[in-house]
Amino acid sequence: MPATVVSEIKPTLSENDHPYMNGVWTPNYIEYDATDMEVIGEIPTDMNGVYIRNTENPVHDPIGMYHPFDGDGMLHMMHFANGKATYRNRFVCTRGFEAEAEAGGPLWVGLAGNPAKSKRPGWGAHERLKDSSSTDVVVHAGQVLSTFYQCGEGYRLDPVTLDQLGIESWTPIDGISAHPKVDEATGELLFFNYSKHHPYMHYGVVGPDNELKHYIPVELPGPRLPHDMAFSRNYSILNDLPVFWPEALLEKDIHASIYHPDMPARFAIVPRYGQPDEIKWFEAASTYVLHWMNAYEEGDEVILDGYFQNDPTPPEVKDGPEKYRKLRAYVDLHSLKPELHRWRFNLKTGETREETLYNDEIVEFGVINQKVAGEKHRYIYSVTSRPGWFLFTGVLKHDLEQGVTIRYDFGEERYGSEAPFVPRDGASDEDDGYLVSFITDMKENRSECVILDAKDIEAGPVARIMLPHRICSGTHATWASSDDIRAAR
Repeated sequence: MPATVVSEIKPTLSENDHPYMNGVWTPNYIEYDATDMEVIGEIPTDMNGVYIRNTENPVHDPIGMYHPFDGDGMLHMMHFANGKATYRNRFVCTRGFEAEAEAGGPLWVGLAGNPAKSKRPGWGAHERLKDSSSTDVVVHAGQVLSTFYQCGEGYRLDPVTLDQLGIESWTPIDGISAHPKVDEATGELLFFNYSKHHPYMHYGVVGPDNELKHYIPVELPGPRLPHDMAFSRNYSILNDLPVFWPEALLEKDIHASIYHPDMPARFAIVPRYGQPDEIKWFEAASTYVLHWMNAYEEGDEVILDGYFQNDPTPPEVKDGPEKYRKLRAYVDLHSLKPELHRWRFNLKTGETREETLYNDEIVEFGVINQKVAGEKHRYIYSVTSRPGWFLFTGVLKHDLEQGVTIRYDFGEERYGSEAPFVPRDGASDEDDGYLVSFITDMKENRSECVILDAKDIEAGPVARIMLPHRICSGTHATWASSDDIRAAR
């Protein structure tokens, strides 16, 4: 298995029993280039592009309790070309990563830590919470854009070599939240951010030329914690959900999110290049939503699909070391109880209608074919998870037209991430393509890249590509075709 060690980071991390620093979540510190890897099956020749997953890899001991979203960002990339595959992994060299490397230890308290113990004042990325750029990843304007969930800077990398290209020049002063959206039909990037100061949220549009085209305030009643957004062909959908920091706690410098079940969920529908006075607000049943799948327009309605949480602030899990039980509950899908849900916002009447699309079992972290993003979709591919843990165990394919669901389980002690949809070269319909994911196999002590035929996921992988090392578990990932990357440059 030809593999070259490009570099190795020397961590200062002490031995510990933290569930998200060991086992499947053991961090990686070696950066590899690998070619001619062992392949079981055959890599399709009609998928050409890059699959990239972002992961959390803590280099230093945490200041206080470690949260799995605190770890330093590392991208794992598989480049596919004409039936061949090349693997690379690289840390995202954020300013926080480099500052701690120079200091030889941690400077920022984590999400679950006490802000008073931070060596850096203030709140948010580069203040009391390090911008680790470890949450999300997309490819826009021919380059990777890596982002952090609490509004850090955007970091650019080359999608094929993973060479560091630096901080995104148009990053606003309030940063970029994770989950900016790329509209493949227009080449635009839609994004939002949030903060603890008025107006508390902003929304923007970046053109296919990677220039900021539009940026407006979206006024909220106070600090909020939105995690994702969606778009239809003509509108962007932002949210004000009732899980946030109470003002009384913020006055004591305590950043503890609390669910306010008596408050409705609120949604802002804004024309893509609209002004603040054009925003239309809608109310819906109280919940929190981590991820939206897609939105589209039908008559007077904007229709939005996502994962409705039935218990946004759950009680602690009942097993394992007591000190980690609350933390585990807040990242355990079976504690949060999300279900696939649909909201309908009538732009003419102001009415909201809702319905459950699927609640037979716990699902989240889904994907669609991004070629139909903003338009009506038929298929959603969600992940299943291990109860009590932030670990993904398989994929469900929801056919919303036929009302049926089929599944692929990764296997015993095998864990993956969200599995981006890869349109087949010359694809003829919405599910004509593949799903791809990195899988960590704890029984075999290895990781592999798995490719599934999206039309027949039950048949299992058409190809399995063995990686040069066992990689840390991860969540968000993306796909970009070689044709789209070339066209954007």
